[in-house]
Amino acid sequence: MNVSMNRSLAAAALLALAVAALAPTPAPAQPVATQAAAAPSERVLRVGERRLRVIVENPPSRARAEELQRWLAECARAQLTAFDAFPLREATVRIRLVPRRGRDPSPVPWGQTQREDGVSVLLYVRKDASGDELRADWTAVHELAHLFHPFLGDDGRWLAEGLASYYQNVLRARAGLLDGEEAWRRLDAGFRRGRAAGGDARMDEIGWSRASTMRIYWAGAAFWLDADLSLRRERGRSLDEVLAAYSRCCLREDSRSAPQAFIAALDRAGGGGTLARVYARHAAMTGFPSLQADYAALGIDTEGEALRFSQEPAAVRLRAAIMGPRPAVALRASADGDGE
Repeated sequence: MNVSMNRSLAAAALLALAVAALAPTPAPAQPVATQAAAAPSERVLRVGERRLRVIVENPPSRARAEELQRWLAECARAQLTAFDAFPLREATVRIRLVPRRGRDPSPVPWGQTQREDGVSVLLYVRKDASGDELRADWTAVHELAHLFHPFLGDDGRWLAEGLASYYQNVLRARAGLLDGEEAWRRLDAGFRRGRAAGGDARMDEIGWSRASTMRIYWAGAAFWLDADLSLRRERGRSLDEVLAAYSRCCLREDSRSAPQAFIAALDRAGGGGTLARVYARHAAMTGFPSLQADYAALGIDTEGEALRFSQEPAAVRLRAAIMGPRPAVALRASADGDGE
């Protein structure tokens, strides 16, 4: 979820209620030794001159802090499979442990990306979530994918959430956190949820509508899949490459953009007009986009909720180009203030 101080009062109230519901109850005063063991854990991940600061706010022990730092570093490595660098020169991830609430089994029940006073990702992590549960969860990678774009406002929410929803599967597959075919299945399951949500508003007029959440996320993801395939077919380059060029030339921690201006900037960064054409088609849609042509190119057939994958060489190569494994990028990690 991508948020800003400029969000409507209704949405802000909803966020406040959600955060309040997840907030841990105050702990009683602890002995000095226990407090020291539970001190916040801070680490800085670096690729070149770009840094991602990771803070575990309230770990119960040093061992738990280390486990959470390793997990987030793995998610950061997944993000790096897009273009081998962090998209921003400086960003922060804050991990806040919260108790299990009711029957909700989610290991990361809430995540949001904030864009005031710099860019930060806030992840609420269930206190008793195991390492395997965290590695299987998509939330952290989804939020890190929001760092690929500027703040787009309510009018561009479908682009922002769509980009993060598309990449939450792509990046995890590339990093080995998810099998490639399973990543396609999860993407398709999202498309089915978006299609089932219905709705008749144009995508560029849908704004912030809680009732349209599934359509916003997954029709948005369908746009970015279509954009990625169109770039590969028409321009001989990937969405990754265009986003990388945009990151180098134009993306800053305080960047804000209207949706069409963002698309135009991506075209100047290498899209060559392709993205504007795909955007114009999707923005005007009042129903869920057809995936028939994209699936045909990918060699994907649907049988109810099942997928069949063609072994035709061109389709196999295209699927692997998007979801295939990537070599790990060298990532330097240090405690804050070390290794400067």
